[in-house]
Amino acid sequence: MALREIIVLPDPRLKLVCEPVAAVDSAVRSLVDDMLETMYDAPGIGLAAIQIAVPRRVVTIDLARKDEPKKPVVLINPEIVWQSDELSLYEEGCLSIPEYYEEVERPARCRVRYLDLDGKAQELDCDGLMATCVQHEVDHLNGVLFIDHLSRLKRERVIKKYTKAAKREALA
Repeated sequence: MALREIIVLPDPRLKLVCEPVAAVDSAVRSLVDDMLETMYDAPGIGLAAIQIAVPRRVVTIDLARKDEPKKPVVLINPEIVWQSDELSLYEEGCLSIPEYYEEVERPARCRVRYLDLDGKAQELDCDGLMATCVQHEVDHLNGVLFIDHLSRLKRERVIKKYTKAAKREALA
């Protein structure tokens, strides 16, 4: 296991559409271990492989609170196969857009089909925070950030802020 660097806005890799995993092998399991360690260290509740600069369709999620035992969920090649018409509003944040939070409206429930760590096909019905998190992370795999669900004005402000910060950091 190793901590990986989380890439942040405006890194263009965050807009890549990730490649499917051909086989769940030791390299993929090692990637998942690194992703979990990185996600817990950040700390965050979800991480897509592209956020550590690996353009593969792999997601880790853990909604357990700090005082609860860890309950990691690993989704390999996740595909949302159903979404409810009912919507819900959650304040979202993102490890690739540090310290920025905004309310996003998404379907309240969804069903995701994926491979587990044994390479077996699974389906998971999600609601509440899990539904929001799954949709947020699957968006990452498709090159979509949560700010892409905001108004153009808000999105442009956020991108401008992080682009300026990246330029300042490069000059430092």
